[in-house]
Amino acid sequence: MADQNLLLSVEGGIARVTLNRPEVHNAFDEALIEGMFDLFTGLAADRDVRVVLLAGNGKSFSAGADLNWMKRTAAYDEVENRADARRLGEMLHILHSMPKPSIALVQGGTYGGGLGLVSACDMALAAEDAVFALTEVRLGLIPAVISPYVVAAIGRRAAHRYFLTGERFAAAEALRIGLVHDVVPGAELMDAGMRLADSLLKCGPDAVGEAKKLIAAVADRPIDEAVIADTADRIAARRASPEGKEGIGAFLEKRKPAWLGKSEG
Repeated sequence: MADQNLLLSVEGGIARVTLNRPEVHNAFDEALIEGMFDLFTGLAADRDVRVVLLAGNGKSFSAGADLNWMKRTAAYDEVENRADARRLGEMLHILHSMPKPSIALVQGGTYGGGLGLVSACDMALAAEDAVFALTEVRLGLIPAVISPYVVAAIGRRAAHRYFLTGERFAAAEALRIGLVHDVVPGAELMDAGMRLADSLLKCGPDAVGEAKKLIAAVADRPIDEAVIADTADRIAARRASPEGKEGIGAFLEKRKPAWLGKSEG
């Protein structure tokens, strides 16, 4: 357990992180952001953790900014607001860049910064009742800090609609625009997340981290000589690595690779 507002359990290489402020629909404040930053930093460095599941207790995944936090930031000057927003950005970056896969399990309302959390995860599954919105413009604001992750998830065209209108959209639309990877009945959300996590556990731990780096390196870049050379270097390094040699050797010898436990298939 991290603290009363942010729960953690780790078993079998899977870390389950749960936002635990159901009375305010798991809205963010400074303390929760700081807690998530510290927790994600620790999980990123923990070699025993292979997959991170991120969920929310109660009716909602996350309503975004806490109202009391918003009241406090309204009194901040520009320097204070910049520092406050920077910490949110640092937390999202740690989640997005950690060298292991993260899966958001989304139910109920997911607004503003909550949608940023979903987008910063590598994968997302939504319950059929999930509802999303980027409501910042309706408050005279913009979804600035979360925008790199959201635009990467849904694309520029969908961002033009939902950043500018602030309208709500359902799980089916989130699936269509690429925000989530699958929609399941609410009662099956955790089971679906665990099945995806179990699939990830079959993969080479270091290879998964390197695959994340690969995506960042080649996304939206022209296929030029630099990209061709870089990708050749990356696969050469993987082939020569102990994990790469073990994986290929296990495949050729028709046995399980060393990173799989005796009970895993």
